[in-house]
Amino acid sequence: MTLEGNILTPEGWFKGELMLRRGRIVGISGAPVNPDDNDAPRIIPGFIDLHVHGGGGADLMEGGQSLAVLARTHARFGTTSLLGTSMTASREALIKAFQDAGRVLASPPEQAADILGMHLEGPFISPDMLGAQPPHARPGTLEAFDELNALAPIRVITIAPEIEGHMALIEVLAGRGVRVQLGHTAATHDQCVEALRLGARGFTHLYNAMSGLHHRAPGVVGAALAHADYAEVIGDLIHVEPGGVLAARRAIPHLYVVTDATAAAGMPDGEYRLGEHRVFKRGNSVRLAEGGLAGSALTMDVALRNLIGLGLTLAEASQRLSLWPARYLGLSDRGVLAPGHRADIVMLDSDLEVQQVWVGGHEVLQ
Repeated sequence: MTLEGNILTPEGWFKGELMLRRGRIVGISGAPVNPDDNDAPRIIPGFIDLHVHGGGGADLMEGGQSLAVLARTHARFGTTSLLGTSMTASREALIKAFQDAGRVLASPPEQAADILGMHLEGPFISPDMLGAQPPHARPGTLEAFDELNALAPIRVITIAPEIEGHMALIEVLAGRGVRVQLGHTAATHDQCVEALRLGARGFTHLYNAMSGLHHRAPGVVGAALAHADYAEVIGDLIHVEPGGVLAARRAIPHLYVVTDATAAAGMPDGEYRLGEHRVFKRGNSVRLAEGGLAGSALTMDVALRNLIGLGLTLAEASQRLSLWPARYLGLSDRGVLAPGHRADIVMLDSDLEVQQVWVGGHEVLQ
C-alpha cells in the first residue's frame, strides 16, 4: 500500500509517498516541503493516549467489552495506541474490571487502537485529593498491585507519594519498569523530589488534583515544573487554561497530551458513567452533578487542533501526542513515521480533520 501527501518524518516534512507492507513502514520517498504551501493531506504518526477511561458510551469500570468499545471509538479520531485507565474503586470492583480487560487484551478487537495495557489511576492516592475519583483511596501494597497486574498488565500507575509506605512501593515498581506517576496528591515539593529520585517518572494530569504552586510552597506543580522530564496534561483547554499549558511546555521537555476521556467521548450530550459516578456531558466538558470536572469528552484530534491554536506547529503538536508518550513508555516501534516502524498513521486534510487512520497497517473505517 502507498499513501501520498505531506509526510511528517524525523527529518521534517516531505511531499511524496509513504509505503506500507505487512503492518510496517517500508519506505518514504519525496522532496522536502512546507505543508502550508499545498492542500495535499498531512500524514502524521498515530496518536498515543496513556490516560483513557472510556469512550463511545462505554466506561472501563463497567467491565465486559468496555475496553474494546473505547478502543474502537478513539481509533476513529486518530488514536492508534492507548492505555485503558481504571478509577479508584473497591478491591472487588477493580478485580472485575481488570479480569474483563485481560480478556479483551487476550483477544484484541479489530478496527481499534492497539491496547498497550493498563493505567492504574488509584486507589493508591490521597483521600484529600480525590478530584472526581470515588472515595475508595487506600494505601498501596505490592500484593495489591500484583493481584491486578496478573489479570491485565499495568504499564502506568498513579501514586500519592506522601502516603506511608508509598516511597518504598515507588522504588520497587520503578525497578520493575512500571512508569510511576505522581498524582491525586497533596505532597510537598520535597516529597516529590524524593519520589523522582526513587524512580517516579511522570505526573498525572498536571495541575489537576495536586498541590499547586506557591512561591513559598512549590508543591507538586512546582516540583513538576522544576524537575520533570515527562508529564501528562489534559489537552481540552478546560482542565488547564492555555497559559498553564504553555508554561508547562516551556518547563517540561517532554510534556505530552492525554484525553482523560470518559464514556462521553464521541457521544452526544447526556448522562454517562465514570466508575461509581454519574457524569454529565454538556458541550465540550464532562462534570459531576455538583459541577466539578470529571474527566473529559476529548478526543486526540481535537487536542491536536487545540495545541496548534496555542501557536505550536503541527510537527511539535504531533510529537506531544505521539512521539513523547511512545518514548515515555519505552516504545521504539511507534510515534514517528520511519522505515521499520509500525504503520500507525493518521491522515488529515488541510483543516486538520481526520480523513483516514491506520493501526498496524489496517485501515480504521470512519
